[in-house]
Amino acid sequence: MQKSDCYFLGKITKPHALKGEVIIWLDVDNPEDYTNMDSVFVEIKNELVPFMIEEIQIRGKKSIAKFEDINTIEATEPFIGLDLYLPTSVLPKLKGTQFYYHEIIGYTLFDQTSQKVIGEILAVYDSTGNDLFAVMVNEIEVLIPIVDDFIVELKREEKQIILRLPDGLVEVYTNP
Repeated sequence: MQKSDCYFLGKITKPHALKGEVIIWLDVDNPEDYTNMDSVFVEIKNELVPFMIEEIQIRGKKSIAKFEDINTIEATEPFIGLDLYLPTSVLPKLKGTQFYYHEIIGYTLFDQTSQKVIGEILAVYDSTGNDLFAVMVNEIEVLIPIVDDFIVELKREEKQIILRLPDGLVEVYTNP
């Protein structure tokens, strides 16, 4: 499995108890959707290695997991801090203006108000206030809040997101 075919699920943060359980931080909107997960890919030395899950207890973003063949606290130590992935093929298809952050990297943002292309999405930043689209405009990084009221249309075929932005939002960054 290639990393490009997967999405980031979370991270193993620390051991839990003495029998090989670990605490996993899940970087997902709905952790409860993962209660029946039977395997994950663990990134070890830039390779994705599959691991079977014996048991998982979802407790919000922090969950307790027990992997097959890891039976002591000492055996968990090499896994602490490693990233977890799942294949993108297991994600349900979204409709309308809903999207997964990993899928929109490279999409073009278009502002319906100004009738102008803003730029290509280079990254999406998770933030405590609002998550943000990051685009380059005239060699300046512009951060646009991901707000449902701003998103008019998502065109998957054209890899384009149509926004209705407040006047001056982009110019705050681009006009000194």
